[in-house]
Amino acid sequence: MPSEERKVGLVEDGKFYPCPEKHVCVSTQAPKDDEKHYIEPLSLNTSIEEAKEKMLEVINSMSRTEILENKENYLRAKFTTFLFRFDDDVEVYFDEENNLIHLRSQSRIGGYDWGKNRNRVKKIKKKFNKI
Repeated sequence: MPSEERKVGLVEDGKFYPCPEKHVCVSTQAPKDDEKHYIEPLSLNTSIEEAKEKMLEVINSMSRTEILENKENYLRAKFTTFLFRFDDDVEVYFDEENNLIHLRSQSRIGGYDWGKNRNRVKKIKKKFNKI
């Protein structure tokens, strides 16, 4: 089992593990008043299948990525940073009930990410909305 700092995967009822206190994680499921961790979700305006196809296209178009899990309404990918080759986990949950696409990005190691996870999610969202 991953350490407390590095838990990934959906837990129950379509919820990600909460972000750790450190500045190494952003999530659309963090409390909205948690400025350190919260980021807005994407709208799910198509079927899950179409949205997942678009998301896979986005992730695969980015450098140093690998899809680790591909389930019906959930994706997990590994992103490796350029300079120091750190691995980060990106999770995507397609929430059909609420018409949302939830994202979570977390560094596997370290206590501060210099905004890398937030910037990555913003880039994913921007690319997704352009397709």
